[in-house]
Amino acid sequence: MPLRAEDGATPWQSAQWQAVSDAGYPLALLSEDQGGFDLTPLQALGLVRLAAAQAAPLPLGETMVANWLLAGAGLDLAPGPAGFGSGAQLTRDGAGWRIRAHLARLPWGRDLGTLALLGFDDDGGAWVARLTCGWALAEGHNLAAEPRDDLVLDLPIETGALAPAPISPAMATALGALIRAQAIAGVAEAVLALCVEYANMRVQFGRPIAAFQAIQQQLAVMADEVAATRAGADMAAAALGTPGFDIAASAAKLRAGEAAGRIAAIAHQVHGAIGFTREYRLHALSRRLWAWRDEYGAESYWADHLGAAVCALEPGGVWPFLTDARGAA
Repeated sequence: MPLRAEDGATPWQSAQWQAVSDAGYPLALLSEDQGGFDLTPLQALGLVRLAAAQAAPLPLGETMVANWLLAGAGLDLAPGPAGFGSGAQLTRDGAGWRIRAHLARLPWGRDLGTLALLGFDDDGGAWVARLTCGWALAEGHNLAAEPRDDLVLDLPIETGALAPAPISPAMATALGALIRAQAIAGVAEAVLALCVEYANMRVQFGRPIAAFQAIQQQLAVMADEVAATRAGADMAAAALGTPGFDIAASAAKLRAGEAAGRIAAIAHQVHGAIGFTREYRLHALSRRLWAWRDEYGAESYWADHLGAAVCALEPGGVWPFLTDARGAA
């Protein structure tokens, strides 16, 4: 059953999206020739972090990645909010093609006008499909009351809406991990700032609780977690488009997921009961930490992924794997 507004669900914010679109942020990952600004991926994805710190209910990161995939394939960019996914199967349908896919818990599915969908044909060729309509949708939400919808596609597609994929379809999850790691880093920074402000304002036994050693120690632990989350997210962003991206994104999402739980726990210890109040800002930020740590692969998924990569190394390859900041090829 879809969430109602009184249960915390947020309706589509058309005015916010229009402001973001007018500023050109959905194209920030693209080069100037492609319609973007020639920012580095690290600079561009900083926008995702800033939006997350404000709990902005918009698919900014998803649209940026979708346009990056479409531009890399030479397809038309998305004129509005867009999403991306993988797992599509392309088969010949007469002189054309037919595409079939099931996308589970797609962020903002009901509000998207364009999908960049990665998949394989019957011969193993990798493609990007640009879709604008024709899917069946079942609505759902995550813990933060953001739309997470199931989409089912089984429809013909024009040849002009297909192009060879610029990346392996298997990399779609790593792209999602990248934008979630950046988003978690943004929320983590906002939570830390909120806790420091509250601890200096809240007076107990005649002095701010920030003066108590126990609170100072907890805030120091949180600051460590925030710094590690941001470092991992930035390393993954800097690696986008390089051979080491998969490993960097894996490590970033794993570290961000671990930090999310610790940061939320400390924040609510510092704030006490007020942190659970829906009207208080920590409530919305905490729900995003809890929800996003499980999206595009939870910690166990990425730990297995990294473990498999290490086990596949040649003898003597583990230390270079761990110490090469660019990641493994």
